[in-house]
Amino acid sequence: MPYIDESKPTDIRALARDYVDGERVGEHCHKDSQFIHATEGVMEIRTPMRLWLVPPQRGLWIPPCTPHALRARGKVTLRTVYIAASKVTSYLGEQPGGFMVSAFLREIILKMLSQNTITDHPRFHRLAAVLLDELSHLTPDLLSLTMPVDKRLALACAEILSAPGINPGMEALSKQAGASIRTLTRLAQKEFGCSLSIWRQQALILTAVPKLIAGEPVASIADTLGYETPSAFAAMFRRIMGVTPGNYR
Repeated sequence: MPYIDESKPTDIRALARDYVDGERVGEHCHKDSQFIHATEGVMEIRTPMRLWLVPPQRGLWIPPCTPHALRARGKVTLRTVYIAASKVTSYLGEQPGGFMVSAFLREIILKMLSQNTITDHPRFHRLAAVLLDELSHLTPDLLSLTMPVDKRLALACAEILSAPGINPGMEALSKQAGASIRTLTRLAQKEFGCSLSIWRQQALILTAVPKLIAGEPVASIADTLGYETPSAFAAMFRRIMGVTPGNYR
């Protein structure tokens, strides 16, 4: 069971925390909503149904009492905001969701965390009002991966995520899952709305994102993930993400 953050709820709280590469925060939830953002590094955040990678240009909305866990992909400087239910804008929704973070929103969050602002309560509340307004105009981001519910499909997907650069093939995955190829195919279509091979392609692209943020060459990433050529990787990345790997950085 996830633990619950029992911190005294206030209308809006800002928090700064740093994580080293690979550091984890186990499954937990908060009484307040949370907008998770980091100014450096990539966060891997899991909820029961999805996995998100959250680089500095993006943020993740977590509604109240939603279980989630975090893993740092590289050094992470977390700059997050907790918002009481009474202050939440309906635009953000009742389910977790990713959003693009504007430079303006990032500066608001950083300003709310500065010592001068924390001790100046009227100014903090004025900035909080601007923050809520800016949150209601964010652009949704789809950088996430649907996570399986069925235990057999989960075993197959865990095998893919454990070594994303290796394509095990459906026969090996079926043995790992203890289910026939036909069953895995049916489960993937039911839960993901696509084949397991397409889900793997999406997983590969998500695996590439922290590498791109860290500045690794596209050719090296393509080779690590098992693509025959950098252009093949770039084409797949653009088809899923809408931009080339070079432009994503």
